[in-house]
Amino acid sequence: MKEMKIKVIVPIIVDVFNEEVDREFKTYASEKTEIEVVNLDKGTASIESEYDEALAAPDIIKKVIEAEKQGFDGVIIDCFGDPAVKAAREVVDIPVVGAAEPSMLFACSLGHRFSVVTVLENVVPMIENIAKVLGVYDKLASVRSVDIPVLELHDKDKLRNALYDEMLKAIKEDKAHVLILGCTGMMGLADDLHNMLKEEGYDMPVIDPAAASIKFMEALLGLGVKQSRLTYMKPPEKERNV
Repeated sequence: MKEMKIKVIVPIIVDVFNEEVDREFKTYASEKTEIEVVNLDKGTASIESEYDEALAAPDIIKKVIEAEKQGFDGVIIDCFGDPAVKAAREVVDIPVVGAAEPSMLFACSLGHRFSVVTVLENVVPMIENIAKVLGVYDKLASVRSVDIPVLELHDKDKLRNALYDEMLKAIKEDKAHVLILGCTGMMGLADDLHNMLKEEGYDMPVIDPAAASIKFMEALLGLGVKQSRLTYMKPPEKERNV
């Protein structure tokens, strides 16, 4: 595989996840893939609503444009809400992906229906809308939440147990055959949860969105493709006060 240089944008204004994000992406990336993690200068401390996404979007787009100018081959926006992904695709000529889209596409190839277990009830409609726009809503069994804010995900034992409980409900009540961790802050738990479920008799995939996004990006770069200009047209030239 050829060398790849990928910028990972953590679309929040705090760096509490940076070290773990860097380690997580490098764990899944190919040996020749270079990863650089960056935060936003303007935005919010976490993204848990459409309002948060809107506030983060301008600096996300700015960081994506900077990444292209710096010679990066692709950009990953490290958030399960895929904030500003479509807008960013319009303004650069390198591939841009979020975390939800790759995760859902992988899930569709691994089982009949999938469920997402996310942080708060606030983001459930946002995730459902992503599935609708992506065209996989019929494959979405459910979106469940653990009622833990993004900035409190550092308690891994509490998070693991809460995720496990909701995943069992997704399997038994919603008939999910594949499970997705619905926040990129839920790092380092996919394998544990897979093994816990397997011990209960449910041998099924648990998708880590960071792993899905880096492998998806590497596949795009390996194929030498990026977003279609018939879909993501360059914005018309005009005066913009931003």
